[in-house]
Amino acid sequence: MQNYKITLLKGDGIGPEIVNQAVKVLDKAAEKFSFTVEYDEALLGGCAIDATGVPLPEETVAKCKASDSVILGAVGGSKWDNQPGNNRPEAGLLGIRGALGLFANLRPSVIFGPLKSASPIKDEIIGDNMDIMIVRELTGGIYFGERGRDDSSAWDTEKYSVAEVERIARVAFDMAMKRNKKLTSVDKANVLESSRLWRQTVINVSKDYPEVELNHMYVDNCAMQLVRNPKQFDVIVTSNIFGDILSDEASMIAGSIGMLASASLSGGKLGLYEPIHGSAPDIAGKGIANPLATILSVAMMLRYSLAQPEAAQAIEAAVAKVLETSRTPDIYEEGFNKVSCEEMGDLVCAQL
Repeated sequence: MQNYKITLLKGDGIGPEIVNQAVKVLDKAAEKFSFTVEYDEALLGGCAIDATGVPLPEETVAKCKASDSVILGAVGGSKWDNQPGNNRPEAGLLGIRGALGLFANLRPSVIFGPLKSASPIKDEIIGDNMDIMIVRELTGGIYFGERGRDDSSAWDTEKYSVAEVERIARVAFDMAMKRNKKLTSVDKANVLESSRLWRQTVINVSKDYPEVELNHMYVDNCAMQLVRNPKQFDVIVTSNIFGDILSDEASMIAGSIGMLASASLSGGKLGLYEPIHGSAPDIAGKGIANPLATILSVAMMLRYSLAQPEAAQAIEAAVAKVLETSRTPDIYEEGFNKVSCEEMGDLVCAQL
C-alpha cells in the first residue's frame, strides 16, 4: 500500500479550519482508494512570526523538502501589518516558493454547473463548460526583483531570464497538449522590455509544440476579454504579477474566490497546494469559511504530485454533487441548505 508524507502549513485566520476539512476528505479518499497518508505540521506566516519571530522558520523548509507534498491554508492578517516588508507573513509565502523551487503555479477557473447563477457574468457569455487553466510564473518577475526605498521614492524591478520564461512556457505547452491544444501568452510587450523577452522566448519554445495554437495578448486586453468572452481561453501563461491579478479575476467569473484551488509545482513531483483566497481573519473561528477550494486543491495534489488521478476525480465529482443541495454562506442561495465549514467537509466525505 502506497504511503505519502504530507506537510500541513495551516497558517493564519481561517487557514486551520479549511485545512482540517481538506485533511478529512483526503483521509476518506485514502480509505476508498487504498493508500495511506502520514502528516506533519509546520509553521508559516503570522503564526510563525508569533512563535519564532520569522515568517518562514528553517524547520518548516526542512519538513517540506522531506515530504511528498505540502498543503497550505492561508497566511496574513492585520495583526502583523506593523511588521517590516521582509518579515510580513506574505514574505514567508514567497520564501517557501523560492526554497522549494516552485516556479509553476496552476490556477484552474472551472465553473460548477450548480454555481452558474453565482457568477456575475451572464449565462450566455459563460457557456456550459467554462474551464480555464492559468499557468503563472511564480519565482521571478517583480515580486522577486531588486527593490528599495528612500525618502522620496520607491522601486521594484521586473526582471526575467530566458531560462525562467522557457521553463514556465514548457509547462504551459505541455498542459495545452493535454487539453485543447490552445495557448494564450499574456504580456505587455508594447511597453515592457521584460515582456518583449517573454514573448520572443515563448515563440521560440512554441517551435517544439507545432500542434498547439499559440496567440499573444496584452494583459489589459486579457483582463477585458476574460469578462467579455471567457470561452475563448483554454490555457493562459503569464508572468508572476499578471498571473496573480488575472487568476483572481477569473475566480470571480467562476462564482466565488472560495471555490478556486491552485497548485505550485517544481521540476519534480513535490508541490504546494492551496486555495487562492486569503486568510479572511474577519470570519476566522466562526465556522462559516468555505473549505471547498482547499478540498479541490487536495484533488489537484492527488493528480499532479501523488499519481492518484481516480481519487482526484472522485473528490471533484463529490464536490459537484454536494453543491446541488448545500452551500456555505459565501455561495448561499435561497432554496439550498446553508452549512458550516465542518458540515461541508462532512458532506463531501459522505458523498465520497
